[in-house]
Parts: sequence; C-alpha cells; structure tokens
Amino acid sequence: MKHFCSSSVSEDLGCRRGDFSRKHYGSVELLISSDADGAIQRAGRFRVENGSSDENATALPGTWRRTDVHLENPEYHTRWYFKYFLGQVHQNYIGNDAEKSPFFLSVTLSDQNNQRVPQYRAILWRKTGTQKICLPYSPTKTLSVKSILSAMNLDKFEKGPREIFHPEIQKDLLVLEEQEGSVNFKFGVLFAKDGQLTDDEMFSNEIGSEPFQKFLNLLGDTITLKGWTGYRGGLDTKNDTTGIHSVYTVYQGHEIMFHVSTMLPYSKENKQQVERKRHIGNDIVTIVFQEGEESSPAFKPSMIRSHFTHIFALVRYDQQNDSYRLKIFSEESVPLFGPPLPTPPVFTDHQEFRDFLLVKLINGEKATLETPTFAQKRRRTLDMLIRSLHQDLMPDLHKNMLNRRSFSDVLPESPKSARKKEEARQAEFVRIGQALKLKSIVRGDAPSSLAASGICKKEPWEPQCFCSNFPHEAVCADPWGQALLVSTDAGVLLVDVLVFLHSRPLEALQVTLLFHLISSSALFMSLGKDARLFVFRLSALQKGLEGKQTGKSRSDCRENKLEKTKGCHLYAINTHHSRELRIVVAIRNKLLLITRKHNKPSGVSSTSLLSPLSESPVEEFQYIREICLSDSPVVMTLVDGPAEESDNLICVAYRHQFDVVNESTGEAFRLHHVEANRVNFVAAIDVYEDGEAGLLLCYNYSCIYKKVCPFNGGSFLVQPSASDFQFCWNQAPCAIVCAFPYLLAFTTDSMEIRLVVNGNLVHTAVVPQLQLVASRVKFNQKICTRFHLETSWAEASSDL
Repeated sequence: MKHFCSSSVSEDLGCRRGDFSRKHYGSVELLISSDADGAIQRAGRFRVENGSSDENATALPGTWRRTDVHLENPEYHTRWYFKYFLGQVHQNYIGNDAEKSPFFLSVTLSDQNNQRVPQYRAILWRKTGTQKICLPYSPTKTLSVKSILSAMNLDKFEKGPREIFHPEIQKDLLVLEEQEGSVNFKFGVLFAKDGQLTDDEMFSNEIGSEPFQKFLNLLGDTITLKGWTGYRGGLDTKNDTTGIHSVYTVYQGHEIMFHVSTMLPYSKENKQQVERKRHIGNDIVTIVFQEGEESSPAFKPSMIRSHFTHIFALVRYDQQNDSYRLKIFSEESVPLFGPPLPTPPVFTDHQEFRDFLLVKLINGEKATLETPTFAQKRRRTLDMLIRSLHQDLMPDLHKNMLNRRSFSDVLPESPKSARKKEEARQAEFVRIGQALKLKSIVRGDAPSSLAASGICKKEPWEPQCFCSNFPHEAVCADPWGQALLVSTDAGVLLVDVLVFLHSRPLEALQVTLLFHLISSSALFMSLGKDARLFVFRLSALQKGLEGKQTGKSRSDCRENKLEKTKGCHLYAINTHHSRELRIVVAIRNKLLLITRKHNKPSGVSSTSLLSPLSESPVEEFQYIREICLSDSPVVMTLVDGPAEESDNLICVAYRHQFDVVNESTGEAFRLHHVEANRVNFVAAIDVYEDGEAGLLLCYNYSCIYKKVCPFNGGSFLVQPSASDFQFCWNQAPCAIVCAFPYLLAFTTDSMEIRLVVNGNLVHTAVVPQLQLVASRVKFNQKICTRFHLETSWAEASSDL
C-alpha cells in the first residue's frame, strides 16, 4: 500500500525558503569592565545574544519558538560505536594512509532501529577526527573495505588495511569515541547581588536569596555529596572538602552537576575565594544569577578572571511578573549554537525556561569544544591515542591477531573447516563487548535518550498522512492550493483526479504561483527524444476539472510547447521571493534564459499588473539569451542578485566542480572544486543571509556553505568567509530541502535533519522505501514535505 504524508513545520516557523539571519544568534561586541572607581579592569570580545529589549516587539522570521528547542548532535544519534557496534558482531581494520598516518576502520551490518532496513555502518578513526557513514546493503553484492574507504575519500594507502581479531580492541575504540566529548556536564552557577562589579565580590556571597533558591530548585534537586554515587562533576563525595550539598539533574540522558557558588566552601580569610573559583573558573559554561532591576549595572564576562569559561548565561528574575529574562555571552571563537533567544528573551513558563536554558547550555559547551583551543587539544590527544594503539598492534602483525585478508568482504563467510572456531571467536568478541557496554552504563557514561526530556512538545517534522492508498507510482509533485498535483506513471493527477495524460511520466514539474496572482502557470518537462518544456495556465486546468473534461494527450499539447526547449534535460526556476520569474533550460552544454514578459513595474499594484491574458500561455514568456558551458550540467540553481538584473547568477555542477555563471555576461567563476575520484552531485540550494546570496553545495556525503558576493562590473567574489562551514551527512542524500532553521536530507529509507546555521544534527528518522516528491515553503506559512512510501509512517517510525 502506498501512502502520501506531509511533514509540516509549524506556522510559527515564519520564514521563507532559504532565508535566514545570523543576527538571531547575537552580534560580537567588545566588552570592558571597570571597578567602582571607573578604572578599566579587563576587556574581551563576546557574541551577545539578547533577543529584543522591546516587550511588545513582534517576533521576526527565524526567531525562537517552542518547537525549535533541540539538543544539537545528540549523543544518542552520534555515538555510533557504543550504540551500533559495541557488543555486536563487527569487524575492525588497521592501516596507514598515503602520508603514513595510521587509521582504524570499524564496519558492521545493522538493522536501522529494527525497521527491517539492513545497511552497513562504517566509522573511520583518524588523527583529524572521526567520519561516519551509512552504505546500502545488497544481498547480491558484497562490499569491500576498499570501496568503503573510497566512499570516505581515502583511496591511497601506504599499507593496505588488515583485520583485527582481538576482542580487546573494542575497549580501545570506545576510548577513541569518548574523545568526542563527555556525555555528562558540569555547569557553574554564580550568585551576584545588585551592584556587584567584580568576581571577588560575587564569589564572596556566603548565602543566596529566596529568588536564587527558587531558581536552584528549578534547575534540579539538592543532593548530599557525601556518599553520592552518580555523576559528581569533580566534586568530593567522600570527605565534604567541596561542600556538603550540590544541585544535580538529568536531562535527556545527560547527567548535570551544578557548581553553585553559595554551596562551595566559603572562607572569611580568603577574599578571592580560591576554592570556589577553582571549580567555577574551570567550567566551560557558567550561569550568573544577578539580582536587581534591569536598569542596574549589568554583568559583563570581563568581570570574571577566567581563561577557561567561554559561555556565560545571565539570568534575572522579575518578581512582579514571575518571569525570567535570559542573556547569553559567548566568547568570539565559539561557533553559533541554538536555540536562538526569543524576542523578547522573557519566559513566564518556568518549566519551558528550564528546558530552554539546559538545552542552550549543553549546546554551548559542545560548540565550545569546536573552538581552536579545544579542537587542537582533542586532535593531539586523538593522534596520540591512535599512534599508541597502532604501535601496540604492530608487533602482532604476523600473528593470529592480524591476518592478510586485505580488502576482504566485510562480512565474509567462514570456510566449513573453520566455522566452529570462527563462531567461538565471535561469541567471545560479543561477550567482551557487552561487558564493556554494561560497564559504561553503570558508570553513567552511556549515551541514552531514556531519561525524561522535560516538556512534551510536538516536533515540527511530525508527519500527517493525507492519502493512504495512492494507486500509482509517483515521480514528482508540487502543491496546488490545498491539493497536490502529482506526476505518475499514469499521467499527471490532482491527487485522485485526472488532469491530463502523457504517454510517460514527467521528469520535473513545478507549479509557479507568480506573485500570488489569479493568473498563474504550470511548467512541465517531458522525457525522451522529444523532451521539451510545456506551459499550462492553471485557470484552464481548473476549468477542466470543474467541467470534468477528459485528460489531454501529448498531441493536444502542441500549443503549450515552450519555444527552443526541445532536447532539454534539466531546468530551474528562481524559487526565492524575487522581482521576476526566471527560467533556465539546459540542452546539453547550452543554457537558455527565459523570462515572463509581464513584470511588475515600480508603483503598480498587483491587481493591475498584467494586460489581458493571451489565449496561449506560451506567448507570455520570452527568450532572452543563450549561454554556452564547457560541459553539460548535472545540477542547476538560480541565485537572485541583491539589486540589478546583472547581479543574477546561475550555479551549475558538472565534472568535479561547482561554478557560478553571470546571467548577463555568461562568464563563469569557479565556486568549489570537489576532491574525490567519484562525484555524485545532489543539490545546490540558494540561501539568503540578511539578503546576501549564499549556496549550500551538496555532493556525495558532503555539504558546504559558500557566500557569493557581487564584485566589480558583474564579476563575483568567491572567497573563504567566517560564515562558511562544512559538514558530512551520515547517509548520502537523494534530495535536500531547506526550511529555516532546518536542512532535511532524504534517502530511500531515512530522513536526516540538521540546522542551517551550523550543520549540526538534531534528528534522524527511519522510513522504509521513502521518496520525497514535493516541498514548498512560504513566508509565514507551513512547509510541507510530501513523500511516498510503501508502509505507513506510523508503523515505520513507531520507536522514534
């Protein structure tokens, strides 16, 4: 049975497709602190997130909403070795790359969350970090280690990989994975009275206030340290040397210990309160609870003498309104992390505030680990561990522990003579792995999502089934009002209503609602030797539906052929909210630029926009120019310039590169060169950051964000920018949809959801036999991604 489902991001998402702004994540400021006499103490550059100070401010597109609060790169989704490998039958390999640097490779054949979707998972351990990918499973085709490494862009070796049979390797690989960061967290909590301007004054507060105690009760439970068996966060649980009590909680599987300044040992003789600073000063994230009115002197990070703390969360409590106000300071080098603060950053729902604050702090500490200071330390540690492990294993090169089955099948069948021995080895391998997993769980270092996650909220990607028994094979589709126009093997259908027939399904279909006018058009591209574009007026199709007319055949569509488009294999339209409709058609290595004749002149209302409609919709379009490329494009996207027509761009992908082409001059500029033997281009998505054009370039497992800036005389400047970033999908996507703040990647059996601003993972869902057929994002309206699958969504995602 075939189903159509829609996954809707709620209306309060409120952002057009491809539009986003980093301003929602604060701006960098130079913060200077001074003492009571006005003398400058310290200064530092921090990114300040403050939402809006205007209580009556209208929320801007892209600002926080309740559904946008997500843990980024959650360990339950990212700690693959613990979740999918440890305690399971899998294979591990050791090798040296072309630069003679050692690497390890782990491979397993797993079932995606018990969804009857077998697939290979592979982890590549290198000194630069780990890479994780999924590869499809085929019962008729074996997968070699060489092909797995090639998918990870590792094609040349100093020595071919050898398989490691010793079960103790699991313990060493688990240690490598733990270098990604701790599962548990320790956060500082500093109480500051009204008017306190130095850290000595703040750390010298012996006791807190009633609102501060209320805030601590909101954060977690007060526990007795002596005899405490849970995560201790560096506190003494035997001799009370770090205080008698502390505050502790568990959030979405993460244990959190708070270093509360008023609970740590206090010394009247020591004005600097070294014992308190020793703990809070060495926390990456610190909450500062400041008393006083909003007009009182505000806290600044430069008031705290610490080279380790990178993020400060300033919390104020308003007794009159029983609300909390939040402000975030992040050291300049910390990458962007969510969720962005609401506008204004005031919370009247205390439980909602607790969830938001904890998620913000956890994401902030993870982001801090990506700063140059911490990242370099992690790489050095990882390099040292890998080299040490490599040296330990090399003496056994010719022994039974390592064999010479280089590039063997990942899961080889054992010969009959050795089957019993292999089964015994695997049983021992699994037993040791399960013991290690149990030990990690008991120790509290296991990634888990079983703990209470706070407030129950509906996720923006939760699906809704609207057609449970679609009778045809869908090729593609596009929303038409509240209906869905679908290209199928039986023709083009309006859900169950026949619109018109073609002898074969259409390869691409887009319904373009120009400026939301009554007069609008549908653009189709047919396949085969007679491939070309057709244009139909939706009003005419609507009349045909209302009059229950029979479907149209190809011969009935002669008057709807768009001129010069015969032989086309690809086309693109500008999806951004721009001044005019532009169509680019690719015929081998030629690009045809086509626009609509009736453009909106300045000062003319939409009701008087068009002259009386011509009988044929084809007459409303005009051919502008032809552009020749060096090769036939595989992917093509239109990018709107900021002002003039000469600023418009076409992004094309061919061979091993992405280029941008000036629509006016035809001049091409290199945007990105792909360093890989094989390239599978997926998409080039136009995004607009504060009105400036950028592109998300997706190929193989990679996704790269590049800013494109207009330069002199129609040229374009493509150079590294502070806002550029790169990440890897866990699975090679077939299609990608951008809906701020999310990027949704679709494969044939899964959906992977990441954030646009940093590429961080927020969720993965398993949906067997998934096919994206349409997506549509409108300003201040729902995004609908509709897909076709062989089993119902409820059944496919029952354990999510």
